[in-house]
Amino acid sequence: MIQSTEQQTATVAPDAAGVDPYGPEEVAPAEVFTRIKQHFSPRTSVSLRLFGRNAVETSASGCRVELSDGRTPLDFGAYAVGLLGHRPPEVVEAVRRQLDVMTISTRVLGNPVTARAAATLTSFFAGQPGGADLHRVYFGLNGCDAVEAAVKLARLVTGRPRVLAVNGAYHGKSLGALSLTHHPGFRAGLDESLAPTTHVSPADADVVARECRRGDVAALIFEPVQGENGVRPLPADVLAAWCEAARDSGAMVIADEIQTGLRRCGEPSLALAQGLPVDALLLGKALGGGVMPMSAMLCTEALYEPIAENPSVHTATFSGHPLSCATVPATLGLVDRYAERGRVVSAAVERGLTELAGRHGALVSEVRGRGLLWALELRSESLLGPVTTGLARRGLLVSPCVSNPTTLRLLPPIVATDDEVAEALSIVDTVLGATKPAT
Repeated sequence: MIQSTEQQTATVAPDAAGVDPYGPEEVAPAEVFTRIKQHFSPRTSVSLRLFGRNAVETSASGCRVELSDGRTPLDFGAYAVGLLGHRPPEVVEAVRRQLDVMTISTRVLGNPVTARAAATLTSFFAGQPGGADLHRVYFGLNGCDAVEAAVKLARLVTGRPRVLAVNGAYHGKSLGALSLTHHPGFRAGLDESLAPTTHVSPADADVVARECRRGDVAALIFEPVQGENGVRPLPADVLAAWCEAARDSGAMVIADEIQTGLRRCGEPSLALAQGLPVDALLLGKALGGGVMPMSAMLCTEALYEPIAENPSVHTATFSGHPLSCATVPATLGLVDRYAERGRVVSAAVERGLTELAGRHGALVSEVRGRGLLWALELRSESLLGPVTTGLARRGLLVSPCVSNPTTLRLLPPIVATDDEVAEALSIVDTVLGATKPAT
């Protein structure tokens, strides 16, 4: 007989103070930082303490995070995960419904939640040029999962070893994805362990054609806008030439839109909107609605062929996880519902940042961006620390670019109100006004 969970509950011995070590706890922020220092990194502990002014995050809703000292800063960062803000009710409710019925998959039976997520996701892009061809899906949890799947399949399908990536690219830090990431600081000590990759310059429209003539290129991978490299859009005409050359050589074309997709930059997919012939579209970050970890590779029949023939060729325990997949229909519905709001927020942020750059020209050299992904280029690396900590202390959280330490990256949620956008811009103005130019 199967016992109920109540009947099976074991007794956990309390500690010396009479506290259940595995039960809920309320802990002082100082203890949180001590644990981070002991179990993660002392440097991380110092950095987090500095940004939070000795407070920790305790809850979040919409565009705001609540801290342990009662402050509620705006979150225009979160590395692009919070496109819909924190805990959007529709996504939270979708996860709650799934929690009540099935939280994991058996992996040997069909799962309707995973199947619906795939169908909804492919339909979301079907109206864009070439989108209907991307009807095969692989689900992961992190962006790296989608990158690894796409590049592995490209090598299997073509029988070729080498991949072309772009100078300044960031595709993740797992060993396979790291071979595609350009920044030497992330690759240090591992170059001999990385798969064959050639990084090419976006200033050279013919470089892909030249490289492909060697006959060993399995794939070209690119980000339409390089987020980690300082929010740098790649030239549309160069991408078009590259994709045509890759396709003509039999190489696969992979668009990494893990940060830029799902209307973060205005369009469902920038690559498809530009008419680029892609074999795979990679998504992540915002795909789980800011509630669950979720990523996906959408691809053509040709790229997916190894998995179609042998489904066990690329699997993962939590691929197609029901709780994560439950977020997808709700997330995509909200992304489309707020599309017009996104355009309004984008215009307000662009206008505001441009005005601030003009007013603080001694500190800011350029404004770059598209949609809900923006960058202020500072005139010196020495300015980034004071500016980012100053913003956090005054109530605005942003995402720096580790690969580009002069770039201040802002990722406003698509649900931000006019007042929240104005407040964020006011904070940036105040902090820049209080910062001394580099000497």
